[in-house]
Amino acid sequence: MAARRISSVISRSISLRPLSSSVVSQGNRTSLGSEVQRFSTAAALEEPIIPSVKVNYTKLLIDGKFVDSASGKTFPALDPRTGEVIADVAEGDAEDINRAVSAARKAFDEGPWPRMTAYERSCILLRFADLVEKHNDEIAALESWNSGKPYEQSAKTEVPGLARLFRYYAGWADKIHGLTVPADGPYHVQTLHEPIGVAGQIIPWNFPLLMFAWKVGPALACGNTIVLKTAEQTPLTALYVSKLFLEAGLPPGVLNIVSGFGPTAGAALASHMDVDKIAFTGSTDTGKIVQELAAKSNLKPVTLELGGKSPFIVCEDADVDRAVELAHFALFFNQGQCCCAGSRTFVHERVHDEFLEKARARAQRRTVGDPFQKGIEQGPQIDTEQFQKILKYIRSGIESDATLECGGDRFGSKGYYIQPTVFSNVKDDMLIAQDEIFGPVQTILKFKEVDDVIKRANATKYGLAAGVFTKNIDTANRLTRALRAGTVWVNCFDVFDAAIPFGGYKMSGIGREKGIYSLNNYLQVKAVVTQLKNPAWL
Repeated sequence: MAARRISSVISRSISLRPLSSSVVSQGNRTSLGSEVQRFSTAAALEEPIIPSVKVNYTKLLIDGKFVDSASGKTFPALDPRTGEVIADVAEGDAEDINRAVSAARKAFDEGPWPRMTAYERSCILLRFADLVEKHNDEIAALESWNSGKPYEQSAKTEVPGLARLFRYYAGWADKIHGLTVPADGPYHVQTLHEPIGVAGQIIPWNFPLLMFAWKVGPALACGNTIVLKTAEQTPLTALYVSKLFLEAGLPPGVLNIVSGFGPTAGAALASHMDVDKIAFTGSTDTGKIVQELAAKSNLKPVTLELGGKSPFIVCEDADVDRAVELAHFALFFNQGQCCCAGSRTFVHERVHDEFLEKARARAQRRTVGDPFQKGIEQGPQIDTEQFQKILKYIRSGIESDATLECGGDRFGSKGYYIQPTVFSNVKDDMLIAQDEIFGPVQTILKFKEVDDVIKRANATKYGLAAGVFTKNIDTANRLTRALRAGTVWVNCFDVFDAAIPFGGYKMSGIGREKGIYSLNNYLQVKAVVTQLKNPAWL
């Protein structure tokens, strides 16, 4: 199966349209008065489809073996469609982190992995990518079952993305090298790019497979060993694909997977004295804790990819139909559970009314239902905590006098489904315009001048991403340079090619993932200076 560019795969998902007939239910549109409006969705919730994949890997992976936690404790991995248990998974804590770090340290200090040729490491990464493609459907089923995202998204975008990213980093493995540096005097000076050692990694629940690749790929390409903690909500796919790494020939102890909770396993990993580097993706508040623990222990370097409140700016020259579709995708993709979601939709006053009408209609056409049903665009939120948090923000929007155009409530009576929700008349000081909601809630704000929207777009503690929709190259250039964000997409959104770096300004994080820049996170630079005797040249 030929590797596909992640950008083309994700862009293709923008054009998906529901094919089934709609089922109509009632909802409210709230403004100064209360007006009843029809809220439609294209798929009724029925009994959930049970995927055929078996859950065979629920133990911790330590030193090349799947083992029970030291305490013997387990915790349930849940199906977000119903809240029911899929499987009980080993619950790692500080003792298990110690075991995993010891295995990773021994594999780095004494094992074959850092001592292999870079080409040999590259071959193992490529074999892993081949195995991922061979097991595409099983991995995708597990991912959707445990996270609630549409199966078509998992099978056609995220699992192929996993394979593509590891092929990308396999290509880098034998191209990492230092430099020869001229010096003032009779010296030979060279720099060595050395693996940093044992890397601790903590990944989130919204994109378990892709975040696994973003972290593990560059660390292995550079010759490091790893202890990775999965999100407690979504442990199943990391455990499954780690088995494929063993099949691909990865030596024992190079990759260790500990499932567990943040205050126990996560804190132990971040504060461990024998971990040389920590990488974390998650909320800004938790990122602060990780950085503090790293600093108070052995001052290990930290890479953080954190929250966002990204502006999506629709300029006055926009093709409104295209802008509506792209803004809809920018916010609602992955149930709105995306750190870079275009969650503040700024629309120029000249096209605002037309945009709003069409954005409301598009949200009402969005298909919500069982993620294993063909044509579904939106599955459930990840868990009850996130579900309640989103509903709380929706209530906040109504109470602060934003206009609820559609949605605003749960969908169905079972599981963690939420109606696609659109607010208009949103002001910059409202919570729904400031906080990261992480759900299917679109907020639409009006602007008049480009200078004004630049100031408002930048008036946030976050700086992860931004979107610009315009036909004018001068406007595009002006905005891309003025917006304080790590990624600015112009007339597109959520294009995640393996080579494109990703990371944030301000409180959206530290460092970059993906691309050549991610290698720096897992390398030390050493200068070697040797005196020369009677050199023929300097």
